[in-house]
Amino acid sequence: MFNLGWGEILLIGIVALIAIGPKELPGVLRSVGQALAKVRRMANEFQGQFQEALREADIADLKKQAEDVASSVTDISKYDPLTDTQKEIEKAFTLPDPMADAGKPTSTAEDFNPDDPAPPPPVNAVTDGATLPGTVLPPIDIPLPEMPAPVTEKDFAVATPAPDKPADIAADKPAGGQGVKA
Repeated sequence: MFNLGWGEILLIGIVALIAIGPKELPGVLRSVGQALAKVRRMANEFQGQFQEALREADIADLKKQAEDVASSVTDISKYDPLTDTQKEIEKAFTLPDPMADAGKPTSTAEDFNPDDPAPPPPVNAVTDGATLPGTVLPPIDIPLPEMPAPVTEKDFAVATPAPDKPADIAADKPAGGQGVKA
């Protein structure tokens, strides 16, 4: 507890023997021992109460978690995916009521202000939506490549054999390379 070695305890004992005296020393040591025992009991009791409070807090947390799990299980048991899906499908297929806006004018006099400049020219946009609406692209002046020659039957014709071999000799020879005499 106080990290005292044997030599230090012996020195304290000698000083206590001289200061207190040999006649009263056993009574003083007994009362010191009882006081130390009382301090240890109080420390152990405090530590036990602290541990018990921690356990109660842990039990309360576990109880709360168990209640949360139980409530989520009951929420899951109430979940019906078929009805939810049916509602989403019905919502997707419901058409907006065209008569809902029947009383509202489609345009007002404020829409036709003569002081406003003319609207911008239509957008030269590519259909993939690469440009923002309302933006005008500059004209593109890139020359097109030359068109290739049209394809004819000559492009698909089989190449003729070389003129150094006569056609009739090659036809008389079998595949083995030896001529057959008839």
